[in-house]
Parts: sequence; C-alpha cells; structure tokens
Amino acid sequence: MRAPGPNATSPSDTVVRLSGVWKVYRQKQRSAEIGELFRNLLRSQVRRVEALKGIDLAVRRGEVVAYAGPNGAGKSTTIKLLSSLLSPDKGTVRVLGLDPIRDRVRYVSRIGVVFGQRTELWWDQPIAASFDWKRVVWDIPRDRFDRMQGTVRELLGLDPFFRSLARELSLGQRMRADLGMALLHEPEILFLDEPTLGLDVLAKRDILRFITELNRERQVTVMVTSHDMSDLEQLAGRVVMIHQGNIAYDGDFDRLRREFADRRRLLLETPEGPAPVLDGAELIESADGRHEYVFDAARVKIAALLEQAASQASILDVETHRAPIDDVIADIYESWQRASRAAAAEAEPAVP
Repeated sequence: MRAPGPNATSPSDTVVRLSGVWKVYRQKQRSAEIGELFRNLLRSQVRRVEALKGIDLAVRRGEVVAYAGPNGAGKSTTIKLLSSLLSPDKGTVRVLGLDPIRDRVRYVSRIGVVFGQRTELWWDQPIAASFDWKRVVWDIPRDRFDRMQGTVRELLGLDPFFRSLARELSLGQRMRADLGMALLHEPEILFLDEPTLGLDVLAKRDILRFITELNRERQVTVMVTSHDMSDLEQLAGRVVMIHQGNIAYDGDFDRLRREFADRRRLLLETPEGPAPVLDGAELIESADGRHEYVFDAARVKIAALLEQAASQASILDVETHRAPIDDVIADIYESWQRASRAAAAEAEPAVP
C-alpha cells in the first residue's frame, strides 16, 4: 500500500477521484499520395486512440502527487479532464465533490491550473493588468485579491518585472507570473502540467521551492506532471505512473526504485590499466584509472563486486551512489516499450 504525503489528510478526505475513466480520440488519417486526394475528401479513414482506459485514481487533501509517463501515455488528457477542458467518454470525475463539467462555474473557482506550454497572461499588457483582469472577471473580493497578490509577488519575486509586458518576459519569469496568476483566487487544488518546461536551473529551483512552500504552509493539494523526474522526486512523496492509458504504478519513489530496479553507480579508482571486469555490473565509462559501473543493488551486493575488482587490480578509491531517478525511469519506459512491441508481434496474424 502506498504511503500518503506528509500533509495528506485521512483517507475519507479524498478531494480527487477518477472512477473507471475512459477517454477516446478519433483522428482522421490521410494519405500523402496525390492519387488518394479525392478519396480522402470523400471518406477519410479514422484512427481510434484510447488515451485513458478505465483508470481509477484517488488523491487526498494536502497531497503532492507526481503524475508521470512517456509521451502519449495519457498525462495531459487526465489534467484536461481535471481542469474541466474535457469530459470523459465513460466513468466519473469528481473533484471536491463536484463534476468539473456540470458544476464548471463553481468548480473552476476552487482550482488553479498552469500549463507549461500556454499562458493566461495578456501578451501585449503588463503582468499587473492581467492580474487585475482576473480580479474583475473572477469577481475576487478586493481584500482577498490584495492579500494574495502581495503574497505571490513576494514569494515568486515578481516585483522587478511586474509592470513589464508579458511578451518581453523570459520563460522563467513568465512561468512565475502564470503560477502567481493561478493562485490569486486562493485555490484548494493546483493542477500543474509541465510547470518547469524549458526553465534554467535557477528558475526551476525557484518554482519547485514555491510549490513546496505552498503545500506546506497552505495545505494546497498539488497534482503535477513533468518529464523531469528529478523535479518530481523533489516535490512529491507519491508518484503515479501511467502507460498506454493505464495506471502502471502508484506508490512512493523509494518503492519504485526497489520494485523496478535499484540502480546504483559504482566508481572505482585503480592504477593505470584496463577496467576490472565485474559480473553483475555494466561498465559505462573508463578513463585515467577511473571506472564507472551501473548495477542493480537488488540482485548484486556491493561487497561481491568489490571482491571481484580487488582480485583483478589494486583499488585506490571507491564511491557508490544511487543512479539518478531519470535513469531509472528511462529503464522502466524502455522495458514497457519492449513489452508492448512483443505483445504487438504476438497479436499479428501468422503469414501463410
């Protein structure tokens, strides 16, 4: 059983629940051949894409949940369902006890949404104007607006560019402004789709720090997607991984490493000479007497590897540490792809 985040409330206080949710897209397929032009116009072929296949998901109040998966797995579709931009074809979506589609007006006043590839800011207006526009359109009481605007301006460091045009902002500045704007109405839940996309190291650190403080100080529930797994590991105790429209894993990052492969790095320093050959470890780099290996600590003990190495060369220094989470996830995605290809090959009819 997965462990809840440190700020999560009791299991009965579930604020996000997806039950048996399906979402199917239909894509028109057209040939690039000129001879097929008229047939395409009269009767296009339609490809059926099952983005979500009956997923079940529950999130408690106060949790920070990382939602991950390879491209096309269904991450953004899920966020769009939760943001009331899409409706499910089958199943139910309930957030804060509301149906995001039927109760849309009440619903959107209680959530915040940030898409890394889009912006709510007026492109040719200063950030200040976009913020004030939201106050008027969303009918946010002036005292609440002033209080929250002061908070996000301070914590996100918006003041140096608060009166700059949105189109003149750097990507990091724009993301901070978008995040601040999403929080002006004090949402209870924040849905973030690739909030650190394209940011430099410093801007990324500022965004991650702010999200962590927001959850800790205000108990805002956060559901975040990203392809940068190290970002997600910093933010969330719980990670939900989706693959081909199905939830493939739901638990913490430590258990993820143990279940799929506890990848470790081993660095050996020896006198000049060839790298020791270690059974159970893969040599990935060797130069100037420094040799780096990767191995699965769940299957191979470090002591056994060191014993092998010592029998082949003098060991001057040893270092070991966990492989980056991105390496672990890349291995998982690769194994899923191999399994999918194998299943597709088995499903193909035999050629007589």
